[in-house]
Amino acid sequence: MTDILIEGGRALVDGYISETSLRIAGGQIRGLGASGGRRTISIDARDLLVLPGIVDLHGDAFERQMMPRAGVDFPIDVALFDSDHQAIANGITTVFHATTWSWEPGLRSGDNAMRLCEAIETLRPQLKADTRFHLRHETYNLDAEEEIGQWLRDGRVDLFAFNDHMDITVADLASPRKRHRMVERTGLSSEDFDRLVERVVSRADAVPASIARLAKIAVAAGVRMLSHDDNSPAMRQAYRAKGAGIAEFPVNEETAREAAGGGDAIVYGAPNVVRGGSHTGWTRASDMIEKGLCSVLASDYYYPAPLLAAFRLAADHVRPLAQAWELISAAPARATGLVDRGEIAEGRRADILLVDDAVPLRPRIVAVIAAGRLVHLTDASRISTRSSVVREAVAAE
Repeated sequence: MTDILIEGGRALVDGYISETSLRIAGGQIRGLGASGGRRTISIDARDLLVLPGIVDLHGDAFERQMMPRAGVDFPIDVALFDSDHQAIANGITTVFHATTWSWEPGLRSGDNAMRLCEAIETLRPQLKADTRFHLRHETYNLDAEEEIGQWLRDGRVDLFAFNDHMDITVADLASPRKRHRMVERTGLSSEDFDRLVERVVSRADAVPASIARLAKIAVAAGVRMLSHDDNSPAMRQAYRAKGAGIAEFPVNEETAREAAGGGDAIVYGAPNVVRGGSHTGWTRASDMIEKGLCSVLASDYYYPAPLLAAFRLAADHVRPLAQAWELISAAPARATGLVDRGEIAEGRRADILLVDDAVPLRPRIVAVIAAGRLVHLTDASRISTRSSVVREAVAAE
């Protein structure tokens, strides 16, 4: 593997942004303030920020590549490669595809979850981003409990989330627009969808015991767990007691405070920051960040959002850029147990972004290095095979 020398950039190191050079070798960061060695590719990073790669623990935008229109399917391998290109182009070097296994057929069915899991396992070596499987289990999906438990035991699941959208589903049946969208996604007739919902709701009493059994399996397997849309402190406490240490999108401040008090990682959506609020009308993520009640931002449904959100937080004086960037790099790396990335430091995995921040609120990715490989470049003039930036600086003196 060819060494890479990044020269003249403003690098985020130890919580501060300062100009330094950076050497990459063997897929790792090998030297700060270092010069290049043999077979070095030099990247001129003058006027650019040098930042750790983004770790995205919840992204489901890949669903749009799988089904860009209701009822229009594309092969999963095609969707996965396209999603990989999009993630990398937006600075996401570690991506957890948040895959919903629901009680409903269609896009979020068990068959689709199986196909996506198998595709990730097969294609992972060919993908540019470190691609992982985040299984979002709809808790009313009781028929899938045994199989999901086996996936956890077999190490096929990298993150495991408990979702309960049943109350929302039942409420949305009264809205013609929302009802049509749900039914269209499943491919069922309206009558068949109603019958399915009725059957699933009728088994509500069996859900808590199923959650407890799966949580026990996940703990034994060492799989980190999340609870999704916690709506009360009691709900967060109950999931924490089962070993779920990540609170994903708590819907109100008191629940987020309970999560913070319990030392949980707290995840909100980066699109919420970029848009200035939640599309559901729930908690405003920037307010939670300002109050210390959000530790991680995720792409959710839009891959460009983490990059944009960090710069938005800095521009709005909610957090300095160094602290805002931690929400999308070091913090999600810690939450998911990936201690080898998320920071620029010697010995860490070389996931590095070069970012042009000349236009306020519109950062532009110039280059992406993932695991020491240059995988994305928009300006070839910045590349050379010799240390030209250093020589020019010496000559200038």
